[in-house]
Amino acid sequence: MTHTTVRIAMNGVTGRMGHRQHLVRSVLALRDQGGLELADGTRIRPEPVLVGRSAHKLRALADRHGVEHWSCDLDSVLGDDTIDVYFDAQITAAREEAVGKAIAAGKHLYVEKPTASGLAGALKLARLAQEAGVKNGVVQDKLFLPGLRKLRRLVESGFFGRILSVRGEFGYWVFEGDTQPAQRPSWNYRAEDGGGIAADMFPHWEYLLHELFGPVRSVQAHLTTHIPRRWDESGAPYDATADDAAYGIFELAGGIVAQINSSWAVRVHRDELVEFQVDGTEGSAVAGLRHCRIQHRAGTPKPVWNPDVPASEPFRAQWQEVPDNADFDNGFKVQWELFLRHVVRDEPWRWDLAAGARGVQLAELARRSSAEGRRLDVPEAIQ
Repeated sequence: MTHTTVRIAMNGVTGRMGHRQHLVRSVLALRDQGGLELADGTRIRPEPVLVGRSAHKLRALADRHGVEHWSCDLDSVLGDDTIDVYFDAQITAAREEAVGKAIAAGKHLYVEKPTASGLAGALKLARLAQEAGVKNGVVQDKLFLPGLRKLRRLVESGFFGRILSVRGEFGYWVFEGDTQPAQRPSWNYRAEDGGGIAADMFPHWEYLLHELFGPVRSVQAHLTTHIPRRWDESGAPYDATADDAAYGIFELAGGIVAQINSSWAVRVHRDELVEFQVDGTEGSAVAGLRHCRIQHRAGTPKPVWNPDVPASEPFRAQWQEVPDNADFDNGFKVQWELFLRHVVRDEPWRWDLAAGARGVQLAELARRSSAEGRRLDVPEAIQ
């Protein structure tokens, strides 16, 4: 059996997402299963090299997971010819410079979104990577979640007929940090550090809408900071300068209208933390992270509005669960597998830095739309 080792410099894995999803549930999971097996029996073995600013945290992380190499010197790691891939899950404000260094060092790239704090920076990285001839990818994990994969199956099968609208609800209550610790890092709520729910979530909504339903042609958004004062990891109060809620209306190619609410100041009254309802002429679906339910035109009930009597129809019970019909692995791990195949075997890959720039563009336009109080067209240059 042939083995191909891919050494991956992983920067930002002491943070929540970088640690749990990318290091533990993706790269280490692949390592511990003996690598990623290809059709010819070859196995791709990922070998992580941990990178960050805190030697104490990196050492503890390496010891806990049996990782041999770690470093606080990014330049030294990028200068190591045995490093094949640079992965970045740092705070947004630090990403652009580090990714630029990795491109200059000739490393293949796999980075979290948003790829930069602004569109100009995102486009620059995409151009530099193309000129350098390095393979590059952006994390677009929600495409690989079970519920959204089922939704894609419905779209591709023509289940909906002509799609009319998409409605999305995302969010949960993030504690302020005074009486209970916050579930998200404090930088998420500081605009100067690249925080804000629009910067975080609109890139997700861009690739989901683009891939499942069509390119976004216009956006009208309202961004706000519902909770202006929070407490950081040390218990010190600070002013929240970034938006914690964003309400958007998007017009897609073909006239589909999408409405998506994103909030870290909402209490959950739905089955999953994110849900999308898609309505079409032939049927509708509600998809979350794992589940997807459908109602076909032939089985649609005929409710009648009458506010004078209690509702008697079991509306939720009138929907049918879409079966798994497959084994769904962790969404982050699935995309890592595809990227490693792309790096080693040059297999097809479309989620590159240019695709990531579209997400940054949408978030930037949403901020402008909110500030100016108007709908803005989305330029087609990077559609």
